Amino acid sequence: MKLFDRIESYISYALLGLMAIIVVSATLEVAYVIATEIFTPPGFFIGVEDLFSLFGLFLMVLIGLELMASMHQYIENHEIHAEMMILIAITAITRKIVILDSKTIDPMILFGVGFLIIALTVGYYLLRKSRIG
Repeated sequence: MKLFDRIESYISYALLGLMAIIVVSATLEVAYVIATEIFTPPGFFIGVEDLFSLFGLFLMVLIGLELMASMHQYIENHEIHAEMMILIAITAITRKIVILDSKTIDPMILFGVGFLIIALTVGYYLLRKSRIG
């Protein structure tokens, strides 16, 4: 069992390091895209389509940070917090909503996304209520 714990620890630290590299890379990409959009003529103007893309990238970095925090918490406490996982899922769904093109999307997909949001928020509420009460 001791060997398994060490292997699990090494893998957890490796995944945390790889996630850090991904988050730093994505942050640099967001900064690059913002800089190119601002300094490309006509200058200091970012179009609506590019804003949706930027918000999607920004939320992706946020999801990466939340995953890093979750992995760090797992390494420290050896437990996965369901609340944090639900919040990460809510953020991921929010990102999907931001980048969706509502003109070309099938309405059933919108119903599915809406149902997912309701299910996740109800689950989060129930978890919070059970922990507090």
